[in-house]
Amino acid sequence: MSTEALKSTAFGRARLHPLPLRVMHWINAVAVFIMVGSGWRIYNDDVLFGWLHFPDSLVIGKFAQYGLQWHFFGMWIFALNGLAYLTYGLFSGRFRQKLFPISPAEIQATVTDALRLRLSHEDLTVYNAVQKTLYLGVILVGILIVITGLCLWKPVQFSEVADLFGNFQTIRLIHFLCMSAIVAFVAVHVTLALLVPQSLVAMITGGPVLNEKHVGTAEGDVGAPAVGRNRSAAQTG
Repeated sequence: MSTEALKSTAFGRARLHPLPLRVMHWINAVAVFIMVGSGWRIYNDDVLFGWLHFPDSLVIGKFAQYGLQWHFFGMWIFALNGLAYLTYGLFSGRFRQKLFPISPAEIQATVTDALRLRLSHEDLTVYNAVQKTLYLGVILVGILIVITGLCLWKPVQFSEVADLFGNFQTIRLIHFLCMSAIVAFVAVHVTLALLVPQSLVAMITGGPVLNEKHVGTAEGDVGAPAVGRNRSAAQTG
């Protein structure tokens, strides 16, 4: 088979969301569900805010100790899967190609379009500025929630890191706020998936088959043609 034929076959198979990414996405969804539900069970045993108490129907674990066991289980899944996701995103070049560049002017333009109900969702292969910002933000929040979780779990062993945040209650508060940010992100993410169902289908099937200019992003080819990358970025702006 000629080189041109091999390239044509590769382009025909490349999809928006490669299989490894889809697997990690759904594993992360399960891990977040476990961690949030069990975290609420733990929170109820020692509340931060007197007015806030999560209903027993929404928590995981009959007692706090069971919630803690579930939380550790979810933590390892979340942390290891998150590490795999970060490694994949960085070394495949997907983060660089899908989330950058981004500018304040681009964010302002996208928000303006959204407020005017002119934000297009026709091209799933291009992330707008708001999507880029949300994805980058939730990645950073995910890293922070793991770090603060380790400080809460092993405050002596991670004392040097814990000291950066202040006292134990401050770490709890930051951990709680990170959880709240993730829940808010999930709520927005699910809402948009329901409003644009093809995006949900894409995360199951892999999404649309990409042409030559997009295949580098889908397969994580750091050597993808620069023309394709620049054209994609121009479309996003």
